[in-house]
Amino acid sequence: MDWKRTEHYLESKPTGSVRHQRSYRRNGDGVTNEPILVWFRRDLRLEDNPALAWACKTGRPLVPFYLMERDSGNISGYGMGSASKWWLNASLSALADAMTLRGSQLTLRHGKAIDEVDRLVEETGATTIVWNRRYEPLEIATDAEVALRMKFRGVSVRTFNGSLLVEPWEISSKSGKPYRVFGPFWLNWSGWEMPRPIERGVKWINPSKFPHSDDRANWDLVCHSPYWAREFHDYWTPGESGAREKLRLFCSNAVNQYHLHRDLPGLDSTSRLSPHLHFGEIGPRQIVYSLKSSASCENVETFLRQLAWREFSYHVVNHSPGIVDNELSKGFDQVPWSESQDEVRNWRIGLTGYPLVDAGMRQLWRTGWMHNRVRMVVASFLVKHLMTDWRLGRDWFWDTLVDANNPSNLVGWHWVTGSGHFASPYFRICNPVVQSRRFDPNGHYLRTFLPELENLPSQYIHAPWEAPSGVLRDSKVILGVNYPFPIIDHSFARWRALRVYERYLR
Repeated sequence: MDWKRTEHYLESKPTGSVRHQRSYRRNGDGVTNEPILVWFRRDLRLEDNPALAWACKTGRPLVPFYLMERDSGNISGYGMGSASKWWLNASLSALADAMTLRGSQLTLRHGKAIDEVDRLVEETGATTIVWNRRYEPLEIATDAEVALRMKFRGVSVRTFNGSLLVEPWEISSKSGKPYRVFGPFWLNWSGWEMPRPIERGVKWINPSKFPHSDDRANWDLVCHSPYWAREFHDYWTPGESGAREKLRLFCSNAVNQYHLHRDLPGLDSTSRLSPHLHFGEIGPRQIVYSLKSSASCENVETFLRQLAWREFSYHVVNHSPGIVDNELSKGFDQVPWSESQDEVRNWRIGLTGYPLVDAGMRQLWRTGWMHNRVRMVVASFLVKHLMTDWRLGRDWFWDTLVDANNPSNLVGWHWVTGSGHFASPYFRICNPVVQSRRFDPNGHYLRTFLPELENLPSQYIHAPWEAPSGVLRDSKVILGVNYPFPIIDHSFARWRALRVYERYLR
């Protein structure tokens, strides 16, 4: 189901029976007084929020609410990841505080969307509901169901684009078909006129009474067993103000060298806006507008490609929902994946014996984030060195990344595995040592997250097993004791992966 098949539910006039229709009360200016429900989802911001801006301009009372939807969050239907819960908790707190400053209240509800929206309509007397659109299959189905219910209740529904620069159905190939490859998508996408951010309306009118709100503390938005998010606050400030500050810092510093340094994990050279963008604390229009005001054309284009890849991921998932749990390339469903739990555990906790892989996985555990170049390396290692089902990696990233975005996560894992029609070739296998020496030559990134190797000379830190015994002793590295030997030989792993893939994919 996509928006092309459901949008007639959303923008049509209400058709509820007389029993369900309400009489419109008007104030002295001829404006109706019925509240508008403003449904916040992945748009946890007040600026550049099209749905909110439209509602403000009506001059009617606003009832903003956030709904923790039951059995929702992941494109496959299972719940929100632990790191995302941590972020959401802090982001909702920031949004609620911002609304309190305006004398408003963010109403929180938990349950099935169609039921909770129904209750809010009854409790508030709202005759209009607005939201910014979502694009994953289950979300689209949910929104269509809610919109249809509202239509027959006589409640008007207005929807907007608050998350993408170009929506999935707006762009297609010359033959009118969805894109299967990023290159042609980028050429088309980059030619679109990028709109300016939308200003929020100056009016913010509150209802005489707000509906009952859940206590966020009862939502269990914390990481348990153990509380592994204890350091997240050292790296992140969730919320709209944190997002704006992150964008300001990027535009005034790292963006000037972005095209040169974005692949170097040891430098603070990327925007780190991905979790803010995922939760909608900042919009893509705001990012593009700020970049074009501060960066060179070369850096703007390089960064725009990253935004385009994000939108390409939404495009692919919208038009090929089968990639959620299945491969798109014939033969991958027959690959005999390894069932070694020990190897998967070593990968998760960063004890594979390959420093770049281990540093990346420990960065993920400590900060809830991983540099994009390193994500590619660790994903390739799991799928091709260890011959582990890509879905295990997808699920681990989903649970531990603060920017766990379903389309990007899915397309990224398919791309590395080679299992999608948009993917890299299956025979592309990253050498973690070569990648480490190329993109972290001085070992700064490795030393940051692998303190047991911090004294190793740069010449050996990328492959400690190659260091002479005297160097290891002087560096206080004891292989097999305080740092592991490689759990698999790269040459053997590459040979095995190619042998298996060629058997099943040719």
